[in-house]
Amino acid sequence: MPSHEVSDDPSALAKFGRLEVVAKLVVEGYMIGQHKSPFKGSSVEFIEHRQYYPGDEVRHIDWRAFGKTGKYYIKEFEEETNLRAYLIVDCSGSMGYGSSTISKFAYGTQLAACFTYLLHRQRDAVGLTTFDTKIRHRIEPSSSPKIVQHINQVLESSKTGSETSLSAVFEKLIPTLKRRSIVILISDFFDDLKALRTALSSFQRHQHEVLLCQVLAPEERDFPFSKPTQFRNLEDLQDKLLVDPHRLRTIYMEQFEKFEQELIDLSAHTGFDLLTMTTSDPYQKALGAYLSSRSRRTR
Repeated sequence: MPSHEVSDDPSALAKFGRLEVVAKLVVEGYMIGQHKSPFKGSSVEFIEHRQYYPGDEVRHIDWRAFGKTGKYYIKEFEEETNLRAYLIVDCSGSMGYGSSTISKFAYGTQLAACFTYLLHRQRDAVGLTTFDTKIRHRIEPSSSPKIVQHINQVLESSKTGSETSLSAVFEKLIPTLKRRSIVILISDFFDDLKALRTALSSFQRHQHEVLLCQVLAPEERDFPFSKPTQFRNLEDLQDKLLVDPHRLRTIYMEQFEKFEQELIDLSAHTGFDLLTMTTSDPYQKALGAYLSSRSRRTR
């Protein structure tokens, strides 16, 4: 499929299967703007050894490896980008909600794959953390050629778990983040927002730049149900309730709108950007918002 014919429909893209394919189709089909890193200075990062060939710089020979093996190996380095990005993906039970074609979790993992491809293409170091009640997987940021494949493998093997406490997970995670970084949080943020505000303030104190990327199903915003419906708590599968949607809708919408306003206020309080996506929104919307945010903050 030519890049200019890439579908904007996440459900259609999901049929391609592998995250690497989806991400490449989305990002290559998107007009990527250049951005400048907000963090000055540079360094180099060791990637791997390879066999020495005539003509290689002698100064790059790893003499310790020679001492152990009797063979010449070259230490390959790559310039380490000034920008380090952490993708943090919510794998809690509530993320499993969605249509038969795509859940919030499937959408979130595809979105994370798109961000990974975009960041790597820009030669930025990118890493991944997945969590529910605790951190499930952790990949440190890197700009090595293998990082995209590694992240996609973890995303593809990840599954939704039980309930979560965003604030508890973030409190453990934040002290481990190296250097000032970009943090992209992909979650529905269905949690205690007062506790979450405290945790996000810690990101702020450590001068991390955070994008709150909220993922919702369209039904969660519109509540279109009309017939008696059984609702199940995806973070506690034994918790089920049969209700009349007509009687519930007014109360639900009031509570949902209150929650959304509290999340907006939290974003304003911390100074972090908030992007709300539904599983029907094209991934390009998030990529454009991210690049626009980077452009504003680096002027």
